[in-house]
Amino acid sequence: MSVTTAPRTTHAKESAGRTEPTSTGAPTPAPAFEEATTTRRALAPIRSLLLRRKGVLGKLAAWSAAESAQTFLGGYSVARSLDDGFLKGSPGTGLLWLAAAAVAILLGAPVVRGIFAQLPPLTESLRDDLVRGSVVRALRSATAARHGADTTAVSRLTSQTEIARDSFAGLVLAARSFVFVAVGALVGLVSLAPQFLLVVLPPLALGLALFTVSLRPMARAQHRYLDADEAVGRRAEVTRTALRDIVACGAQEATAAENRRAVEEAAAAQRALARWAAVRTLSVAAAGQLPVFLLLAATPWFLREGVTAGAMVGALTYVLQSLLPALHTLMAVLGAAGARLFVILDRLTRPLPAAPPPAAPPPAAHTSVAGRTGRASAALELRHVRAAYGPGARAVLDDLDLTVERGEHLAVVGPSGIGKSTLLHAMAGLLTPEQGEVRLLGRAIGAFPPSERAALRVLLPQEAYVFTGTLRDNLCYLRPGAGPSDVDGAVDALALRPLVERVGGLDRTLTPDTLSLGERQLIALGRAHLAPAPLLLLDEATCHMDPVAEATAERALRARPGTLVVVAHRLSSALRADRVLVLDGTRAQCGTHEELLERSALYRDLMGHWGGTER
Repeated sequence: MSVTTAPRTTHAKESAGRTEPTSTGAPTPAPAFEEATTTRRALAPIRSLLLRRKGVLGKLAAWSAAESAQTFLGGYSVARSLDDGFLKGSPGTGLLWLAAAAVAILLGAPVVRGIFAQLPPLTESLRDDLVRGSVVRALRSATAARHGADTTAVSRLTSQTEIARDSFAGLVLAARSFVFVAVGALVGLVSLAPQFLLVVLPPLALGLALFTVSLRPMARAQHRYLDADEAVGRRAEVTRTALRDIVACGAQEATAAENRRAVEEAAAAQRALARWAAVRTLSVAAAGQLPVFLLLAATPWFLREGVTAGAMVGALTYVLQSLLPALHTLMAVLGAAGARLFVILDRLTRPLPAAPPPAAPPPAAHTSVAGRTGRASAALELRHVRAAYGPGARAVLDDLDLTVERGEHLAVVGPSGIGKSTLLHAMAGLLTPEQGEVRLLGRAIGAFPPSERAALRVLLPQEAYVFTGTLRDNLCYLRPGAGPSDVDGAVDALALRPLVERVGGLDRTLTPDTLSLGERQLIALGRAHLAPAPLLLLDEATCHMDPVAEATAERALRARPGTLVVVAHRLSSALRADRVLVLDGTRAQCGTHEELLERSALYRDLMGHWGGTER
């Protein structure tokens, strides 16, 4: 199905490119040698903060040392109360040692208060640094030459920085607590019986090693989950803002499929996080529960080695009351909050992608001596396009070649079901051909981001979409900044004045149900007339209008700068077009009305039928 197009004298129109948004998809995994650089970059805000807050860290360490002494006194007092008191028949001595343990517990309240007093200078400073960095990043992204506004900036400012602050606070508390509690407990175990270390240290080291190995893949899983979560948010935003266009263009199924893929990816990422949570549970069991079991299992050996019963109870106290809770908290915080903190810091500190070089302007039209424009770059090109309604279905477009010049008015005619609507959907980029390529303004249409593609072409289907709002809002939907003179010009060009008066003015709220199908189509045509897009595609968009209104609308749209492609509802549209494309299912022919009357039997039949039934 090949169409030969001769050079035509057309009015060329330069189209301004829209800002092309940066890619926001999930990043590809970084090579191993890049991970160290990523880690240093992500942790740079924390390193900078800690270097600035050495005094706060000193106070935090001092209060934590008191907590270490409290841990040591708790287990040691229990051991002494048994060995020196109750087991020797001296309950008074035993009670005194227990009183010492109780005092240590009571003194823990001011210790905890002192520790928490040192947190705000650390956590709030980190949050402020991240907020400032996020604002700077959003402004730079919005003002960069080829970057659109950062659509995740609000999430970074209101959600991710708060998560980073809370995660950092939990990480500081858990890491500090484990280190100083472990020091106090291990010193206490050595003071009771050095043999305890032979039983406690190996499983503790094993569990910590297993957990440490799982941190990096857990961070990757957290990274993947945040990417997927942001992708779901972006898809929801795109669907919300473009809902009217989605419904108007009949793209509900494609949009639902994209949204479903985003949700499925988020669910898969959450399942991966759950698997690594199971690894964390195993690590806690190895490091915290296994020492208790080994202590009990080795009790006969300890007794033979001269370890007292009080020392055994003291050792269990250290493990159960100190090491195990601190270890469990550390692993829980590192596995969840720590991974979240690293991923969020990575995202908040990631440098902006380099701006691509500006696109070269389209070739300018050459003007002849007579003042007519010569051949310019094509507005639309179809190269060997093949398309069908579904997999395995007969192709309605087969090896179609077509070039539509800038400023040209093309009418598409053919029997019902021959593929006219399919052709327009392919031209608009809503349908991906099975083979071949569609190029818009010299560039593959699939290479345009959705927002830029929407700014370059407008597709009007038969079912005109009118939303509840003022008539002015409906007309200016594709050009919100249109001035009153522009709106009045569109109203006059399309003969909309009677409709404006009937509904009570441009600023009167419309009730779509009270409009006829023809009035809805007229409003949609006015919206297209005001749109800045250089390409208009009309898919029988005037089928509910009378012939006079249809002719007025087509002449008005033809007069605006740009290219017009019309699927003709009446053959009179072909008479008004520069060229006509005839689809007959096996081959396509394109030419002027006079040329096609000579060489296309189908076109002659269509014109004869129309001429005999409609005058």
